[in-house]
Amino acid sequence: MRALTVEPGVKGSLELGEMDEPVAGEGELLVDAIALGVCGTDRELADGEYGWAPPGADRLVIGHESLGRVREAPAGSGFAPGDLVVGVVRRPDPEPCGACARGLFDNCRNGNYTERGIKEIHGYASEVWTVEADYAVKLDPSLADVGVLLEPMSVLVKAWEQIDKVGGRSWFDPQSVLVTGAGPIGLLAALIGSQRGLDVHVLDRAPDGAKPELVEALGATYHYEGFPKAIEAVVPDIVVEATGAEALVFDAMAATGNFGVTCLTGVSPAGRRVNVDAGSLNRDIVLENDVVVGSVNANLGHCARAAEVLAESDRDWLRRLITKRVPLADYQEAFHAGSGEVKVVIDIEGA
Repeated sequence: MRALTVEPGVKGSLELGEMDEPVAGEGELLVDAIALGVCGTDRELADGEYGWAPPGADRLVIGHESLGRVREAPAGSGFAPGDLVVGVVRRPDPEPCGACARGLFDNCRNGNYTERGIKEIHGYASEVWTVEADYAVKLDPSLADVGVLLEPMSVLVKAWEQIDKVGGRSWFDPQSVLVTGAGPIGLLAALIGSQRGLDVHVLDRAPDGAKPELVEALGATYHYEGFPKAIEAVVPDIVVEATGAEALVFDAMAATGNFGVTCLTGVSPAGRRVNVDAGSLNRDIVLENDVVVGSVNANLGHCARAAEVLAESDRDWLRRLITKRVPLADYQEAFHAGSGEVKVVIDIEGA
């Protein structure tokens, strides 16, 4: 079978090669791949910025945004041949911290977790893969063309859960949310905000094209003339920051009204500096009872809820979010398309 692999830490080592088809172990599903989502993490792995091969291996099969169809399933697993499934990314520390021991491995305290396609376990970027039944998520059959969005959706389900938990420290009745960034993560954040009945505003730089169209299709308001203009239109109760742009991160922290919650989901590159009025920012956060929280990854509960959110969502809108599809043989195109600005999917089934 064909698989996409990298030599971790080596820039330009990404290649499509042949390897033996896996054999399902006890309690595992054997899955024929349908599609693979490509995101900034995958591009960073291809650029050699990080990544860890499995013990004893030189190369790592990448891929953490999966979608496949079950070929074989063990009896009593709850799965059957033909089921549409996604594989969960993270596995808890084998000597679990307190969070991992309670199934909250997305919040691992000691960092000894492993991750499919990223850290010490081969990923899902192959024509056939296996996954433990306990770490597989069954999808509605109607999601065959958009189910690859489950992994990024699970990240946003967690982010909104964090917002609810922070807000729940007191009376919390948010009416509005500002999402900064209309890439795939930002648009999925806006989708959940819309499903919650909030007044949703999305800030990005593109004046036209798919981004404003997707936002407007949600009944939300799109802004492209800069952060100050967006804040003139709404003083949000919640900000979901999905760009990682350093200046915008600090603007987001200061943007909310009283008892506001800012959830950071974008990752900023290290080493860049911005001028910040730290005293003013601290004063606003303290005197307004504001909270800033970072959120990344997802656990089994988030993944299950993400499957429900996708099933409840408009299929046409979800299809429009996947703005570029390429066959497996054109994988290089997928890794150079959009740099996170568009959602790119590699079609594997029938390739």
